Amino acid sequence: MGLRLRGVGKIILGLCVVLLLDGCSEDFGPDQYGRKVTASSLDGQWLIINYWAQWCAPCRTEIPELNILSEELRGEPVKVIGVNFDGLQGEALLRAVKDFDIRFTVLAEDPAVRLGLPHNEVLPVTYIVDQQGRLRERLLGEQTAVGLREQLQRLRRP
Repeated sequence: MGLRLRGVGKIILGLCVVLLLDGCSEDFGPDQYGRKVTASSLDGQWLIINYWAQWCAPCRTEIPELNILSEELRGEPVKVIGVNFDGLQGEALLRAVKDFDIRFTVLAEDPAVRLGLPHNEVLPVTYIVDQQGRLRERLLGEQTAVGLREQLQRLRRP
């Protein structure tokens, strides 16, 4: 009887560990197309996270720069990610992405709490998060592809 209880205890403990580890790797929710953005797809990468809104004039100028940066960084361990400041979802988000011609991943769910990003009322704002998930830089105002590449290079220096 005692051996059987210990066996059951080990199974329960194992299930708890699996559930805890699974909670640590929660996904980032859907992108603008409804595809799941998994934690594993972003693990070990630098993240350039830009908050934008349709009513933000500087955002309209900045988005093409982020498209350029995203294309230039393809193949590197860096991912450009957009987040709609107004929390648009589903078709409304997809329409806004198409209107802005955004060609990088836009998260439908705000990753701020998960990544420990400070709340900001000014747009546009861009956060640079390192491959360990630490916030390294908060950049207020309109950014350029060249400026963001320089910031990234500076932060990645040993």
